[in-house]
Amino acid sequence: MKLGSLREGGRDGMLVVVSRDLTRALVAGDVAPTMQAALDGWDRTAPELEAIYRALNDDGGLGFALAPAMLGAPLPRAYQWLDSSAYVHHIELVRKARGAEMPPSFWTDPVMYQGGSDSFLGPTDPIPVADAAWGADFEAEVAAIVGDVPMGATVAQATAAIRLFVLVNDVSLRNLIPAELAKGFGFIHSKPSSALSPVAVTPDEFGPAWDGARIHLPLEVRLNDDLFGRPDAGTDMTFTYAELIAHAARTRRLTAGSLVGAGTVSNRDTATGSCCIAERRMLETIATGAATTPFLRDGDRVRIEMPSVEGQSIFGTIEQRVMVGRPGGGSLPGE
Repeated sequence: MKLGSLREGGRDGMLVVVSRDLTRALVAGDVAPTMQAALDGWDRTAPELEAIYRALNDDGGLGFALAPAMLGAPLPRAYQWLDSSAYVHHIELVRKARGAEMPPSFWTDPVMYQGGSDSFLGPTDPIPVADAAWGADFEAEVAAIVGDVPMGATVAQATAAIRLFVLVNDVSLRNLIPAELAKGFGFIHSKPSSALSPVAVTPDEFGPAWDGARIHLPLEVRLNDDLFGRPDAGTDMTFTYAELIAHAARTRRLTAGSLVGAGTVSNRDTATGSCCIAERRMLETIATGAATTPFLRDGDRVRIEMPSVEGQSIFGTIEQRVMVGRPGGGSLPGE
């Protein structure tokens, strides 16, 4: 099923069930007022929401017409956002571009950090950048939304805890990253609010493309209408979602509604393109000694979506415009 949050009802939005073709929706307030409430009571709410979803798809006259701008992030704010770099090839390129060796442990122990989750951008909200010199970049990825995960969870328990998946534009300010990492405490200023896709979907929406561990579908990224990359999300993914979740829960439990990202999708086959500008710049540096592709500029448009095997959009589209040096960033649900 597909679930979203209307931009009304308060900071956490209003939960809606969305039709498979993303054209219609029904408010799910009788089951759960918000996405977080649905996740908190998933054993009860999921069957009821699934029944609404079936009815919505079976009856073309049910529900109301849905426009993309009506939806904010499925989780406008979340208890936790843990992002990884499961496509270790991507890290390998980072190291190679600057002439550094990659620690062998990166292939066996996931790289993960805790990002800001108090304010996710909606799928059509602008990307606010105060200064173009900060080097704004998009990062297209897929994240799992989990239920409660016990501390020390096994891979099997982690798999069972996956509730939903969502697309993420993990916005990065590349030129602020080196100084922050040099402090040894991680990202703060260089990782502003990320954007989420219009809807979050249950794993069954992928059909056979979900093998219980990875999603074998392309992630399509366009910059100003030009195709930037279309790598396969299942190819070259070193760590599975369950392995990432279990890693995150090694010393603490995870609360329902936590997001665990797999990081920028990246394939060894460079013909598939890239899901972030930084990777293209790395490839340019490795090939010629210098990067030529610029980071995001004022007015640039970023479009991210994942098509099904039949070519239909699964999550809807993240479609954002960059706003440099101007007020922006979207409004809170209900404002």
